[in-house]
Amino acid sequence: MSVERNFDLTRRAAVHAALADPARLAITDALLAGDASPSELAAMLAMPSNLLAHHLHVLEQAGVITRRRSEGDRRRTYLRLVPGALDPLAAPPPRAARRVLFVCTANSARSHLAAALWRRASNIPAVSAGTHPGPAIDPGAIAAARRHRLPLPRLRPCHISEVQHEGDLVVTVCDMAREELGRQSAVHWSVPDPVRAGDPASFDVAVADLSHRVGYLAPRLAASN
Repeated sequence: MSVERNFDLTRRAAVHAALADPARLAITDALLAGDASPSELAAMLAMPSNLLAHHLHVLEQAGVITRRRSEGDRRRTYLRLVPGALDPLAAPPPRAARRVLFVCTANSARSHLAAALWRRASNIPAVSAGTHPGPAIDPGAIAAARRHRLPLPRLRPCHISEVQHEGDLVVTVCDMAREELGRQSAVHWSVPDPVRAGDPASFDVAVADLSHRVGYLAPRLAASN
């Protein structure tokens, strides 16, 4: 792990630790709208001054808040959130990819459904492939796409070697594909095989699972040139 990456993780962990208390969360929530003096915070939060002082010290040590002396009453200080202090609470910086390549074993159901869901959620292109392509898209996947009003191009299953380009983010949606590809897979979604079960409910569960995962990843993926 790089020194820079380790420092970022340490900083994020420190902020998370500082906010791992309801009282300190309440303090930061109160300061989101504007600055306040310690006495104002104590009154606002109905918190004893000695307890407030402890929580403020923890937040200051973590670099979440800072104090500034009043230009009016020089005995008074105002507390404020440090600009960007809560940024470490956000997700890590987005990945970059030219395209997303969804892979399962037969390229007959999960990978096609994932690519179709992705196209609905993101402008970054998506394709699918298999490690051992089957003869055709499974009828259960076609029926599930129809039930969920999901455009599903009737493409023949393809081997990953026919489809993969440089800059693709490979997302395996099948455990066997993940274990076969190893590190070639950047992201893995362990989605149960609906083809094996064969019933509509299993396909609907797979679509719901994939939709949730796509909804999480899509906003966190940036297009690369």
